Amino acid sequence: MGEDIYRRLQEMLDGFSVGFPATESGVEIEILKKLFSEEDAGIFLSLSPALEGPEAIAARLGLPADSLAEKLEGMASRGLLFRPKKGDEVKYGATAFIHGIFEFQLPRMNAGLADLMNRYYEEGMDRSIAGVKGAFLRTIPVAKSVTPENHIASLDDAAEILRGMDTIVLVDCICRKTKDLLDGSCAAPLEVCFMFGSMGQYYLDNGMGRRIDADEAIAVVARAQEAGLVTQPSTSQNPNGMCNCCGDCCGVLASIKKDPRPADLVYSNHYSEVEADACVECGDCLTVCPMEAIVFSEEGPAFILRERCIGCGVCVTRCPSVAIRLIDRPEKTRRELPKNAVEQMVLMLRERGTL
Repeated sequence: MGEDIYRRLQEMLDGFSVGFPATESGVEIEILKKLFSEEDAGIFLSLSPALEGPEAIAARLGLPADSLAEKLEGMASRGLLFRPKKGDEVKYGATAFIHGIFEFQLPRMNAGLADLMNRYYEEGMDRSIAGVKGAFLRTIPVAKSVTPENHIASLDDAAEILRGMDTIVLVDCICRKTKDLLDGSCAAPLEVCFMFGSMGQYYLDNGMGRRIDADEAIAVVARAQEAGLVTQPSTSQNPNGMCNCCGDCCGVLASIKKDPRPADLVYSNHYSEVEADACVECGDCLTVCPMEAIVFSEEGPAFILRERCIGCGVCVTRCPSVAIRLIDRPEKTRRELPKNAVEQMVLMLRERGTL
């Protein structure tokens, strides 16, 4: 069975979310072998994202329920399956690699796996992430970049999103942790990402985060934004998570940055604009823009390339002369958000052309 079962596993994972593409080097198979035994792979292949109890899975597979339940729980505890709990009821389901298996390796991420993930990103995963055209994470503006002139919907307000969540779990950024294991070059804060609802509970159950209230979460966002991070909830009206990302470590930001028109690859309702007469040409905005969207004109003042601006507002907060302002995109250019995670998954598959 060997190689064949891991290739089948790769092909199954490639059908979820942002995908899990094959590469010429086969590094994706190395990753799967590091995470899954052949038995694990066989069990995963028998499941789907539809959640089932262990008894139902055992009956379908013709296996003893008790022993299978133990194996399912072992896989879930190692981040290989999604496992929501409701009282005494436990269900299991297959999960995507991103968001999913990769992020669930937070307690087990080590230098070896980080190196494999870095290779995989460069050899194909970056293009797969960019291919969903913003349907994975979206960009909302830094709070301090917003003025009374802006019309900020509640779905674009980090504080409002957080206040609407019953379960908020604060976790370390898996992208930053992975990068730190490779070269330790990122000085941005680590504990800055949130998981909500049943996803948050999964993180709690697996010891990957701590539950906090909305007030503490809002304070975390404020610190993250002060550090120049980009706030990115999942692309849904009911997000299951929110990240605070830097251009150095975040796979999503780094992927779209490679495109000549990052603005076309994000769900964002804003962009930034420089008032040339007020610009003092200090260059502070250039150092913080995650998309390299800011250039200096021959005459001197900074200029923002609209096709590269994702509307995060980080540059607005860094301008000492208040020469940059956040602009609302016209209503007709805005894209409607999926209502929930299921619609979000469908959207990602459509953007990839696999549905």
